[in-house]
Amino acid sequence: MDTKKFALGTLAGGVAFFLLGWVFYGMLFMKFFEANTGTATNVNKVEMDWLFLILGNLFTGALYTYIFLRWAGINTVMGGLKAGATIGLLFAGGVDFMMYGTTNISNLTSTFADIVIWVVMGALGGAAIGWTLGMGDKS
Repeated sequence: MDTKKFALGTLAGGVAFFLLGWVFYGMLFMKFFEANTGTATNVNKVEMDWLFLILGNLFTGALYTYIFLRWAGINTVMGGLKAGATIGLLFAGGVDFMMYGTTNISNLTSTFADIVIWVVMGALGGAAIGWTLGMGDKS
């Protein structure tokens, strides 16, 4: 695997997922998710731990990049968009349904909403990664 492409894809994906998370969860849907919590209380930190937020987004970018490079051969915007949406659906569906089944953090409405948001974020993050991986390729 091309280490340089892996690093660039991971960085592009990490930045894309970080910014998309800020837009979707920090701005557009913040009030929605506040209104659709489960019965658990005091689960959100007052101050976010930025180091771990950044690391989480970089690991997500690395996961998508690894799949694109190692197994899927994706290096286009459209390929990244399609694969990213699929990975987002499968990843969020798995995590969100398990969290709903085992915790009281969210209600079913916000569980489904989070999956839809992750499909969109996965598609856009995947497109950014696909574009980055295709940079420099001769057509």
